[in-house]
Amino acid sequence: MSTISPRQTDGRVEEGGLSEAALAQLREGFASDARNRLMQNAVTQTAVDEVALNREVVTSTDHTFSHHLDDWKVTNQKSSGRCWMFAGLNLIRVGAMKKMKLKEFEFSQNHTLFWDKLERANYFLEQIILTADRDVDDRLVAHLLGRPIDDGGQWNMFVSVVRKHGLVPQAVMPESQSSSNTRRMNSILLNLLREGAATLRERVAKGAGADKVRQAKDDIVATAYRVLSIHLGTPPETFDWQWQDEEKRFHRDGEMTPKEFADTYCTIPLEEYICLVNDPRPSSPMGKTFTVAHLGNVIGGDPVKYLNVDIETMKTLTMKTLMGGEPVWMGCDVGKMMHRGLGLWDAELFDYEGVYQTKFAHSKAERLIYHQTLMTHAMLFTGVDIADDKTPRRWRVENSWGEEGGRKGFYVMNDSWFDEHMFEVAVHRDHLSDDQIEASKQDPIELPAWDPMGSLAR
Repeated sequence: MSTISPRQTDGRVEEGGLSEAALAQLREGFASDARNRLMQNAVTQTAVDEVALNREVVTSTDHTFSHHLDDWKVTNQKSSGRCWMFAGLNLIRVGAMKKMKLKEFEFSQNHTLFWDKLERANYFLEQIILTADRDVDDRLVAHLLGRPIDDGGQWNMFVSVVRKHGLVPQAVMPESQSSSNTRRMNSILLNLLREGAATLRERVAKGAGADKVRQAKDDIVATAYRVLSIHLGTPPETFDWQWQDEEKRFHRDGEMTPKEFADTYCTIPLEEYICLVNDPRPSSPMGKTFTVAHLGNVIGGDPVKYLNVDIETMKTLTMKTLMGGEPVWMGCDVGKMMHRGLGLWDAELFDYEGVYQTKFAHSKAERLIYHQTLMTHAMLFTGVDIADDKTPRRWRVENSWGEEGGRKGFYVMNDSWFDEHMFEVAVHRDHLSDDQIEASKQDPIELPAWDPMGSLAR
């Protein structure tokens, strides 16, 4: 194997190393071009994104939309990776606010976090039992041990948590220090689950029966429940719900369970939403369904399943949903070509090629193949600006990073960015064609556990 590190023996450089002559040539080549010196002067004093910011894109983009749904404040996931959960709860709170005649309302994100973490701990331990016959250095086992309790998740995982554990108002189970800053809690859980994995694998290796192995698993889950309760609080079995609407009228539902509350105030049929992805890799044919091996949270819950569609189909179905008056849950590679302060995404937002005098030419498919892109964040589309009644120009996005970025937390995504960095939406089956609905019913092609299409859950 060659190396870029020069290793010298008696003054000679091994093949593939960087010789003194080669290094001198690099230095001379850089110094000889005035553009390099100019960029060095700028970037050593100013963040490269500010140097590379394309002013033409900034000045040609505004925050007006032909179809604009939101009239509420954004939420704030703070120092946690609960974007998928916030986006899901933000979607269903729209109907809840209308039904209760409230201007502002939030479901408890801490409640869904608690149950996702507990269910995910149990799911992970079941995967460890399932793979206990493999070597600990097997790629799948190593992958499972790598990040078993991350904050991320997928649409189907959100649906599974809500369906099994229901919902509560934020006031009933408010944020805790650890729900807003999950790092330390996650590290404790990670330690617990890795030690638990070792225990379960040892039991299996010694020939313990299934009952004894699962009893050991149940003990680990019980400890996880205790850790989560200490950090997040204990989820309520029942609570009393009453409120005053925006017209100052008083309402009382009385005592409710979380599942009763979800049945009453989740006004959209979550089970009728279909996940669409745009995966242009040659190995992922359009019109086929996919899943990711060993990805999930609730045992017996909905499998993570996607229908692969071209980007124009994704845009069309997203527009139809927005024009019908409903926001759209989506997943994307959020950090690419983004200016957080301006709340702006555009495919040409930063002129990195001009700064570095090089081309970044990989297509979306090539970026997926070579690990340069993946889904990193989930948000909510709440508007679109359409020209000629058919062509999207830009998209309005409700983020969950508080009000500091963009326009009080709402961002603008120019349509060029949608093409390059959007990956997933969840839309009601009513917006799909008959052929698309039939395609969504296919048995999914299973992608490996480490495939980038599962990255939002990691």
